[in-house]
Amino acid sequence: MYVCLCNAVTDRAIREAAARGIDTMDALAAETGVGACCGACRPLALQILDEAQASSRGFHGAIAAA
Repeated sequence: MYVCLCNAVTDRAIREAAARGIDTMDALAAETGVGACCGACRPLALQILDEAQASSRGFHGAIAAA
């Protein structure tokens, strides 16, 4: 799904950036361009970034517990 129409950034691109270690909205904007124009997409982009980070922490926690 497109999150940022101005720069054609998808939720997949945001999740991939999170997997590469991007962990702030500013870093995400610098990496992907999301939120760099009108800014209307920033709340959704941040939500997706937060969810991707939480999912990653849960996955790594499950591996450590195994």
